[in-house]
Amino acid sequence: MSLHIGIVGLPNVGKSTLFQAITKKQVDRANYPFCTIDPNVGVVAVPDERVEKLADLTSSLKKIYTTVEFVDIAGLVEGASQGEGLGNKFLANIREVDAIVYVLRAFKNDNIVNVRPHIDLLKDKEILDTEMILKDMETVEKRLGSLEREVKSGDKKALEELEVLKKVYELLKDGKIISGLGWDVEEEKIIKSYQLLSSKPRLFLLNGNEEDVSEEVTNYFKNNGLEFLIMNILNESEASELDESEREEFGLPKELSLGDLINSSYKLLKLITFFTTGSDETRAWTIKEGDMAPKAGGAIHSDFEEFFIRAEVINWQDLIDCNGFAGAREKGMIRTEGKEYIVKDGDVIEIKSGK
Repeated sequence: MSLHIGIVGLPNVGKSTLFQAITKKQVDRANYPFCTIDPNVGVVAVPDERVEKLADLTSSLKKIYTTVEFVDIAGLVEGASQGEGLGNKFLANIREVDAIVYVLRAFKNDNIVNVRPHIDLLKDKEILDTEMILKDMETVEKRLGSLEREVKSGDKKALEELEVLKKVYELLKDGKIISGLGWDVEEEKIIKSYQLLSSKPRLFLLNGNEEDVSEEVTNYFKNNGLEFLIMNILNESEASELDESEREEFGLPKELSLGDLINSSYKLLKLITFFTTGSDETRAWTIKEGDMAPKAGGAIHSDFEEFFIRAEVINWQDLIDCNGFAGAREKGMIRTEGKEYIVKDGDVIEIKSGK
């Protein structure tokens, strides 16, 4: 499963520095607006101590982690929906990602050009939201006209689509981001087909130190149920160049906040991880919350889903506690599950198939 997370924000808020820190990939970070024109792309392993522990347990030759593709997208400015700055190019790049990390500038530094008169995280968020909403309104308006014609010709499917898009349009007109508004499965399917920008799940990264972010701002995010992290991206970027012992020597935390960002971005998409482990390899696999055992088989190989018979399942920690599969079998900890089993995050699974 290929996952794409877009890093977006106004120019010079720390997007490319963040991208470099996450991916260890050198990119142009020149101090001027629009230094990123074509999006930089980097594939990042999702840190997971469970892979390490399972690999040690089964003496695996290889460790394979789940991955996320981060896309560093050019800075957006007010009026992008009307073509300002890199306008349409920026918005088209967002359309291709599964979820979005908004980078909002909290840090104060006169040497870094700010395209806004002063630091205002909530205003910056509003600009990003508004430009996406305006672009979505344009997309929906175009489709509504053709749908109304299709409905007149008696197309029932078009009628369902029309009702959903009318609801979406009214919400957009009210300035609402449509992600996470409790759509049902059919509505989600219709909305997803349009790749609307404001339908993407979002995580807010407030770039600065804790003291740079006011209580008013943090309360806003908390009260509105919006996921956010406070992180000094420059410090993280510099610390990411050091190993654990060097960070300890300089009095820096052993664990970087970058891991939290990667994991939070992964969770944004409501995904879970299951594992396969043995002497050849220990591997983390990605599926959606609520997927059943045959889907887990399909993540490994399409034949495992098509010819699924059963799955042998144990929680990863239980497997560690039993000191491996032999001990787990002796204690009766390995369960046999059928097609209706809903896979849990952290399951270690062996699929039995008819092919």
